[in-house]
Amino acid sequence: MNKTLLYIIAGASLGILGPVLVHFGNPANMGVCAACFLRDSMGALGFHQAKVVQYLRPEILGLIIGGFLASMLWSRNFTPVSGSAAFSRFFLGVFAMIGCLIFLGCPWRAFLRLGGGDMTAIAGVVGLFAGVFVGRAFKKNGYVLPENETTAKAIGFLPLIIAILLLLALIFGLKLGENGALFSSEKGPGSQHANLFISLICAIIIGAFMQKSKFCSVGAISKIFERDFSMFYGVISIIVCASITNLVLNQYKFGFEAQPIAHNDMLWNFLGMTLAGLCFSLSYGCPGKHLVQMGAGNLSSAVFVLGMGAGAAISHNFVLASSGAGITPFAPYAVVTGFIYAIYVGFFTKKA
Repeated sequence: MNKTLLYIIAGASLGILGPVLVHFGNPANMGVCAACFLRDSMGALGFHQAKVVQYLRPEILGLIIGGFLASMLWSRNFTPVSGSAAFSRFFLGVFAMIGCLIFLGCPWRAFLRLGGGDMTAIAGVVGLFAGVFVGRAFKKNGYVLPENETTAKAIGFLPLIIAILLLLALIFGLKLGENGALFSSEKGPGSQHANLFISLICAIIIGAFMQKSKFCSVGAISKIFERDFSMFYGVISIIVCASITNLVLNQYKFGFEAQPIAHNDMLWNFLGMTLAGLCFSLSYGCPGKHLVQMGAGNLSSAVFVLGMGAGAAISHNFVLASSGAGITPFAPYAVVTGFIYAIYVGFFTKKA
């Protein structure tokens, strides 16, 4: 199948199924968000105590499972690999998540927000372009993470095994004592979710198409600077399909004001996503791509995702994450620290 068509189909799967999941109970204006759902899942495991955002999201697990199934049965390219530079990858994930939670969303959610009529996402999308552009500049100057090395297939299965164990814990309602995990919000975004199996099936479908197509929202933007728009058609497909689906489901709300789980501070929407985009660029992929690659045996992606999970815990434990009211007083310091770290890594990480 033509690659461009695959990108469009992969984007359509997200653009359609994201709003469908909102219709079935996921938070409004969200659908599928790798950053927000990782944050909720870390809360469910007790790594932060923000009680309104605690739920083990089956979408996260479904993306991993979908990536595995597609790599084994469809593209047949399951390749267990493990890379070096784990410290750099981990903290790129930490600061990518901090940037996302200041904006309130990952790249996928930014495009889905546009597809729902949320114009506050524009500043975030512009910031994403800016961050990817800076990341490309570092790559042109010699930045490169060390090559991944093939590892044992049994080790490559570990992300899938962990995802299945967590899924079983969710299905059977694991609760260790009165005060133990799994935690689940009784109000707020964490309490809003579609039926577990609907969420899981939708995420597996999205993950399978993403793995087969090798679609990456950050890669799509990067290729634009090379005058290659083939993958960016997938981004357009997300926005167009989300817009149509939201209109059909009567979920479309155009404007800047009172958008669900979003804020109107354009400067920090821009800067938060610029930081995230830079970290994604330096780590070679958006969070959705990394989750899917985990299922396909990429342990470097697993390290980055673990970093994002830690970033979610840090964001809420240290009051860095934004809300509908805007950013917190401490968020600017975190963004500056993140830029310093990412620029340091981008400048000094080169082939020996």
